[in-house]
Amino acid sequence: MKDEITIGNQVWHSENLNVDKFRNGDPIPETRTFEEWKLAGENKQPAWCYYDNDSSNGVKYGKLYNWYAANDKRGLAPSGWHIPSHAEWSTLFEYLGGQNEAGKRMKSPTGWTDYETEVKSSGFNGLPGGVRHPQAGFRNITHNCEFWSCTNNKEFPESVCYIDLNIYDDIYRNECSADAGLYVRCIKD
Repeated sequence: MKDEITIGNQVWHSENLNVDKFRNGDPIPETRTFEEWKLAGENKQPAWCYYDNDSSNGVKYGKLYNWYAANDKRGLAPSGWHIPSHAEWSTLFEYLGGQNEAGKRMKSPTGWTDYETEVKSSGFNGLPGGVRHPQAGFRNITHNCEFWSCTNNKEFPESVCYIDLNIYDDIYRNECSADAGLYVRCIKD
């Protein structure tokens, strides 16, 4: 992949993933309507979309994927790359000054709302591309960016870990349902 950035001992891609095929060449279905997205989640099928179904958002932010795409055995990440684990995200946060400081260093210098503080860029270039909520649709563009972690909750298999980069500069590690639409940022194998 081009546009990689070394942060500490890790090599990250500096943009969100924007592919419509798995590593083996199989297509990932695009879902444009609320009903299509909901059905993919109910059937535990991979899906992607652009924020607000607008391809110009894809150019800027990449694609939103459900967990079934991010976790598919055919491989969403290109060869030599993978979706980071919770531990790999934690390593990044610690290198960038801890959970309360890392957000400032992971943000892109532009695109965030008026709440932003001084960005101390690490090159990660996190853009506020919003999310696709399975029930509420698209939300939070210019306010946050959520990334899949490959770590799932063993106690609640339908609950998957994700990382929330937001306007307040801190990083949250949370869990959400597998049918949410989040971004993917790859880390090198």
